[in-house]
Amino acid sequence: MHEPAIPTLTAADPQVAELVQAEARRQFDKVRLIASENYVSTAVLEATGSVLTNKYSEGYAGRRYYEGQQVIDQVELLAVARAKELFGVDHANVQPYSGSPANLAVYLAFLEPGEKVMGMALPMGGHLTHGWNVSATGKWFQSVRYGVRRETGRVDMDEVRDLALAERPKVIFCGGTAIPRTIDFPAFAAIAEEVGAVLVADIAHIAGLVAGGAHPSPVGHAPVITTTTHKTLRGPRGAMVLTDAEHAKAIDKAVFPGLQGGPHNHTTAAIAVALGEALTPDFRTYAHAIVANAQALAAALVERGFDLVSGGTDNHLILIDLTSKELGGKPAAQALDRAGVELNYNAVPFDSRKPFDPSGIRLGTAAITTRGLGVEQMPQVAAWIDRAVAAAGDDAELDRIGREVAELMAAYPMPGWA
Repeated sequence: MHEPAIPTLTAADPQVAELVQAEARRQFDKVRLIASENYVSTAVLEATGSVLTNKYSEGYAGRRYYEGQQVIDQVELLAVARAKELFGVDHANVQPYSGSPANLAVYLAFLEPGEKVMGMALPMGGHLTHGWNVSATGKWFQSVRYGVRRETGRVDMDEVRDLALAERPKVIFCGGTAIPRTIDFPAFAAIAEEVGAVLVADIAHIAGLVAGGAHPSPVGHAPVITTTTHKTLRGPRGAMVLTDAEHAKAIDKAVFPGLQGGPHNHTTAAIAVALGEALTPDFRTYAHAIVANAQALAAALVERGFDLVSGGTDNHLILIDLTSKELGGKPAAQALDRAGVELNYNAVPFDSRKPFDPSGIRLGTAAITTRGLGVEQMPQVAAWIDRAVAAAGDDAELDRIGREVAELMAAYPMPGWA
């Protein structure tokens, strides 16, 4: 059953309650490998569902446009203080509703429409809001895109520098959504300084690894850092913008009143809870375990003949090119989902297939590490992936794998399920 229990919801709206219970059960039974997902603690769940959702709080602590902020100001200041302590930054804005608005705040703060922004191309592992053409950021600004080398799957910083010198963007983004290797923040910082650009590190995927010391930090290299608060950071669905003192005022004005009205106070409280958890020694152990699991799973997949973009991983994320398996990413992801292994289809660098039917699948180890799985379970997970990809279209075999998955996962506790 869902934990915390939901008896009032069950009595008031059994249809919604049944769906909540069904989703909790689904999350409990599956090997959840979507790289952008995780399990939050029961404490985060409780904060998210609290009466703080009732309060409007436009503005910032001590400078609100509504009365009755005596408690809310304390909640937000606590979240800000913990973010600053955890990441070692001068300033933190904890109000963005999600990662995309956090990135939009960067544009509003430092760019005028039509000016140049440089970011990793979406098919190479970047994010929509780093200037891709279907996003507002690619429609309202001139987009300069870098990628990876075909032979290595890694960013060539010399090529990035040449492109930046030729195009002179006002803002450079580093980071993305499908980057399995360590981001070279010092090299990006040197390029940004040379061309007079503001460097923005989007660490949405790796924020928990940075906080836990399992990935180098962009602090001291990028004056502006954007991140979601879920994924590896294991908080609620929200976002933050972290800055040095020089860039703080521009970001605050861009978030409010530039882009948003009142912050979601229940989410702010849950962010504070998650940041408190991330300040503990246990979280550092967890962050390093995520990487160990990802590298063990990557090795096991390579042994089974899978082609990994860049040949492996340095973080939580693995990107697989299924071309040699003669199966597209979408049917593979659908087969794996039926088999109890949840991940997503994904484009790979230089993909010859369409975005809605790409060649790859993307997976990550944050959620299964939260459940308590370790490197000793990764060969079994790889075996299930291998069997399911081979059995695409064989529903009986996929269902057999799904039962095996559920049997294993029943031994591992899940926050949110009792």
